[in-house]
Amino acid sequence: MASEVIMPQLGESVVEGTVMKWLKGEGDAIAEFEALLEVNTDKVDTEIPAPSSGILLRVYVEEGQTVSAGTVLAMIGEAGEEVPTKVPSQPETSVMTETEAVPQVSSAAQAVAVPSAQVGRSKALGFISPVVARIAGEHGVDLQQVRGTGRGGRITKKDVLAYLESGAIADSAVPPWEEPALGELFRPTEEVFGVKQGSIPGTEVLKPGSVIPHTPVRRSIAEHMLRSKQVSPHVSTFMEVDLSRVVAHRQTNKAIFARDGVNLTFTAYFLAASVQALKAVPQVNASWSDEGVVLHEAVNIGMAVSLGADGLIVPVIKGAEQLSLLALSAALNDLAERARGRKLKPEEVQGGTFTITNHGISGSLFATPIISQPQAAILGVGAIQKRVVAIEVPDPAGGSMDAFAIRPMVYLTLTFDHRLLDGAIADAFLGTIVKTLENWA
Repeated sequence: MASEVIMPQLGESVVEGTVMKWLKGEGDAIAEFEALLEVNTDKVDTEIPAPSSGILLRVYVEEGQTVSAGTVLAMIGEAGEEVPTKVPSQPETSVMTETEAVPQVSSAAQAVAVPSAQVGRSKALGFISPVVARIAGEHGVDLQQVRGTGRGGRITKKDVLAYLESGAIADSAVPPWEEPALGELFRPTEEVFGVKQGSIPGTEVLKPGSVIPHTPVRRSIAEHMLRSKQVSPHVSTFMEVDLSRVVAHRQTNKAIFARDGVNLTFTAYFLAASVQALKAVPQVNASWSDEGVVLHEAVNIGMAVSLGADGLIVPVIKGAEQLSLLALSAALNDLAERARGRKLKPEEVQGGTFTITNHGISGSLFATPIISQPQAAILGVGAIQKRVVAIEVPDPAGGSMDAFAIRPMVYLTLTFDHRLLDGAIADAFLGTIVKTLENWA
């Protein structure tokens, strides 16, 4: 009997995925657990193994299509075995209920977790996914007016976005931020991290006058960055840091870390300093909810990693408050390398509580990054430059005098959500990072 290949739910809150590439074609033989296709969820590409051995008899979902978890993607069976020519209808048990589709979050956040549009199966509209319901609720879309192009006339995310882009709803009010599912807790910033200096990502194959199709990653970036700016009042504060002690410590310890197979980068110091600041000022390690400010217990810090022309991804270092500088460096090395190699797991880009973006890798001095909702703030790190600064030195009389010195300096930006944080708290947090770095021992 033929076996169904099902779109898996690759994470507690992942409700749909995009078929990126079929690794086998119809008529090809495949062994059980052999990689059959690549699926993109939350900007992570994952290889899906075959559920059984046999022949790939039929492919129902083409490359580039986005479908909900539980959808039949293909059929595997014996050569010559008859299978449906169209996607088999899904049994009622395969349709996720609202409880199954939307994960449970903290009690303080539950009040904002339910979208205004109803998730589940509607007699008039068919199955409504949590993603479709959320977008419709945020923009006040009457789904009765949206033409569904999905299987059986189902309304997809693309249908709702196309309806919005058509201008059918004008001057709609922007609702308050709604707490997303856990899979959306961590989204990329517009900044880059990890690009080789001097390179310009995505310019290798550009042809003037051409149209570059949007990738799933680029659409996700656009959606989340736009929503963040709409719902969160962004304010940025800047401070300058003297990294003399950090530079000296790194120079002394690079070889020691290398013996353990770890590359000690400056980024690890910014991670460690941020951990100290988040512990000292816990209001920044928080999220907004209608019931109040939700303070997170764990410090989960994400780093924006550039994928070149494919956009950005933000792997998360979980439980960073428990890690030493060596452990932070090792985690950073591992996640960044696997991110560029497209080997991250969906859960490794989820659950962040604070974000760092190193825009200085491309030479930028200042930037005002966009907050990764529903986090309270994001730290931007500029380029490290040797600059002449004024310092105080002892004078022969036992007092102090002004002098000029050349020091490694960097500008830090903290962009924060003014709903959660005021300037004094934000400055106290950023000041803690500055103090930690300038007094590194």
